[in-house]
Amino acid sequence: MIYWHIFWAFFLPGILGYGGGPASIPLVEKEVDDRYGWVTENEFSEMLAMGNALPGPIATKMAGYIGFQEGGVIGAFIGVFATVAPSLLLMIALLRLLMKFKDSPKVNLLTNLVRPVIAVLLAMMTISFFQNSYDGIGIYQTVFIGVVSLLLLEKVKVHPAYVIAGSLMYGAIFLA
Repeated sequence: MIYWHIFWAFFLPGILGYGGGPASIPLVEKEVDDRYGWVTENEFSEMLAMGNALPGPIATKMAGYIGFQEGGVIGAFIGVFATVAPSLLLMIALLRLLMKFKDSPKVNLLTNLVRPVIAVLLAMMTISFFQNSYDGIGIYQTVFIGVVSLLLLEKVKVHPAYVIAGSLMYGAIFLA
């Protein structure tokens, strides 16, 4: 039964997460945290940070990790397959239709209407992460890490992997 749960936990966000990884991450969090309780919100945020530091699509890395954690190697395979299956099946089934309507104004309108929804989902997840950080380490540490990270990313143009690694080191040294 665990393999079936792993499959559905990653297949549903793949189907409903129009817009790729960023759109499906909040949906994956709802499944693995709220519905099945495989990880806590803090564990999910740490997994998301580590996954973003590694190359490749974030959703497949998270599916592989959680699948392995819950069901071993077979669970990892099922999780990764369930993540890519919706796109794979739809691309195979609808390739001709997609090529026919790819420049359609209606398709472009739909894409433009979905982007704000994705932004709101990501903002809600960010607010939740900040709330957990505030509850766990306090306002000063949360603001400090956030401001320093923002400055490093936007002003100094440091690669996100280095910012994540630096934040992890800061936490290990000063917050452990």
